[in-house]
Amino acid sequence: MHKIGLSYALNAQAGAQQLRNPLMDMLQAVQASGSISAAAAALGLSYRHVWGELRRWEQTLGHPLVIWEKGKPAHLSPFGDKLLWSERQAQARLAPQIEALRAELERTFAIAFDDDAHVLTFHASHDDALTALRSHVDARTGKPRLHLDIRFSGSVDAIVALNQGRCVMAGFHTPQGAPVGSLAERTYKPLLKPGLHKLIGFAVRTQGLMVRPGNPLCIAGLADLARKEVRFVNRALGTGTRVLLDELLAGAGIDTSRVQGYEHAEPSHTAVAQSVASGQSDAGLGIEAAARARGLDFVPLVEEDYHLVCLKSALDEAPVLALRQILSSGAWQHALRALPGYRPSHSGMVRSLSRVLAWWTFARSMQHDPTN
Repeated sequence: MHKIGLSYALNAQAGAQQLRNPLMDMLQAVQASGSISAAAAALGLSYRHVWGELRRWEQTLGHPLVIWEKGKPAHLSPFGDKLLWSERQAQARLAPQIEALRAELERTFAIAFDDDAHVLTFHASHDDALTALRSHVDARTGKPRLHLDIRFSGSVDAIVALNQGRCVMAGFHTPQGAPVGSLAERTYKPLLKPGLHKLIGFAVRTQGLMVRPGNPLCIAGLADLARKEVRFVNRALGTGTRVLLDELLAGAGIDTSRVQGYEHAEPSHTAVAQSVASGQSDAGLGIEAAARARGLDFVPLVEEDYHLVCLKSALDEAPVLALRQILSSGAWQHALRALPGYRPSHSGMVRSLSRVLAWWTFARSMQHDPTN
């Protein structure tokens, strides 16, 4: 049994999203290039170093990692392929926890280095745009500094954390035009109160089916998830994407028992994409950005609003005001449009629950307050 040791580096620039391991980097490069020399060049290392390290690890692990055959491209052995797949899948599943650990360390250093730094604590549904936003904020110069302490969780857990005072801002998402009586209403309405909570516009994003490159099973929509040969990978209970899937299946008249893999849940869009990319699953519901990052095809199904929500009493606090200013800036909105499947929507604007969501019917009586 081989043990894992972790370390971290302190840099002025944003760090890598994954934990890095030299062996896995070498295996990934060989798999991608089909050549030891090309892998070495891609990694900025010498051929002798890469060849020697692979041989050393083969002796340590007791299994061949790379197969060389004269006149043929180098390729990973079955053991090497399984080792790389297992590590990448574990990284994808642990991505929210890794991000939370990094966020906690960066928050600590932000306070240590700058007493005037504003720290805004987020609990939010997993979203690539929020990760991009944090990098965008970190790259800004000037005073006062703003640091986004983002903890990814399910949409329900994020709003619960807000209501319990464990964060200042929460992120959740709903399909556009979700009607009265929808599962989205039944999930979120009990957690939110007009007059107490306020929405801040953020983004519209596309959710759809992530499928393998070339879409070999010709998956075109929800109905194909009921086909016996299609293996689906789900999101966990309490996530907004699980709520969305159940809403879509119910609307299409598809019982969940007909979806092979409905009970197989992953914790993030990244983990779902990795499951499909590795061949473990054939399709999963998620955001387009995660699919494109893994080289997958994408079948769009629905556009949804990604909302930021805070208590009304927090709107005039310095960190929230700073965030609203950033969200409304042209620089951030340009960066957001560069993400596949995203576009700005009322970014930085304060919006009321009763005006944005169709679940409350008393908006007219509250029109004296433009944010109610």
